Amino acid sequence: MREYERIRAAIIRGGTSKGVFILQNELPEDPNVRDQVILSIYGQDARQIDGLGGADALTSKFAMVRPSPLSAADIEYTFGQVGIGTGHIDYNTNCGNILSGVGPFAVDEGLVCVTEPYTKVRIHNTNTDRIIIAHVPVENGRAKQVGNFHIDGVPGGGAKIMLDFQNAAGAKTGALFPTGARKDWLDCSHGKIETSIVDVTTPVAFINASAVGMTGVELPEQLTQEQLFLLEEIRGTAATKLGFVAQPSDAAHLTPASPKLIIVSEAQEYQAAAGQSVHKANIDFVGRAMSMQQMHKTFPVTGGLCTAVASKLQGTVVHDCCSDHAQMEETVRVGHPSGTMEFHVSVKEANGIEPTIEKAAVARTARRIMEGFAYAPAALFWGH
Repeated sequence: MREYERIRAAIIRGGTSKGVFILQNELPEDPNVRDQVILSIYGQDARQIDGLGGADALTSKFAMVRPSPLSAADIEYTFGQVGIGTGHIDYNTNCGNILSGVGPFAVDEGLVCVTEPYTKVRIHNTNTDRIIIAHVPVENGRAKQVGNFHIDGVPGGGAKIMLDFQNAAGAKTGALFPTGARKDWLDCSHGKIETSIVDVTTPVAFINASAVGMTGVELPEQLTQEQLFLLEEIRGTAATKLGFVAQPSDAAHLTPASPKLIIVSEAQEYQAAAGQSVHKANIDFVGRAMSMQQMHKTFPVTGGLCTAVASKLQGTVVHDCCSDHAQMEETVRVGHPSGTMEFHVSVKEANGIEPTIEKAAVARTARRIMEGFAYAPAALFWGH
């Protein structure tokens, strides 16, 4: 009997994240066995030294792909946020950065009919049961990777991939405003925190930086343990309000990636992580997202689209600190720790009528870094 099983895989950078992409038929059918195999591939200790994970939430991400059985989609994609040293994989949310690699992966694996110069790939995300259309640049039958489109947080340029999210409202909870209100007050050890909970592509709890004594332009390494504890407590309290967990303290283990927590503040000047200046005139507001109990080094795609839409919705925490420019334009510009990020959203709202999201799109890049075989202990497959 073999000691290890070979699993065909590719490592792909999608946006500002990186993950292992595996075709579903390469993995065990039993979900529990499959999770143990995936955890083995990533490495189960805090350094992920015995696997492909990079000991960072942005590189401990997983994509499982197969042809979709739905007539409305070409590809089925399941995202997993692989816990680092926790023995748990969170499937409660989608990841838009990893999503940006799914279309190119499908093209290069021959899972879709290819057209040039762009191939439209209809992706069904199982985490949210939503369709996303990826417009993938193609050249000589392969996904194009080289280009001059630049995203902050990734060195160099790449080929521009447009992601257009369909029916984005209520992706996880079934409602744009899951609590029925545009603002709520969450009770935590710091007192009552004004919060807006919005679900567009993914549920997000928004707070203003000033509500927790922050300036809004902090970098990830500048947060203290006390601040990290408070922010996770707020996120956990939002998770209980949504019915995701029974107690706030349960959220870190049971649903560490959903809901997301995003801290916003009015546009201001600051220095990004690489030392470049972010100018107030070039952004509509500042955002800081929490990812797996740490501050995101850039900004998430799904949470970012939710943030951009929330900036258009009167009465939300995000709208309160957003520039007038974003209210008049389709493009919303967010300042994040590594620079800026643009989202393309259109919202129709009238008194007494539920807001309609007419557009929720974002541009990303992706690159296949390697392909080959990952090795997992054979005993995981056969149960001994």
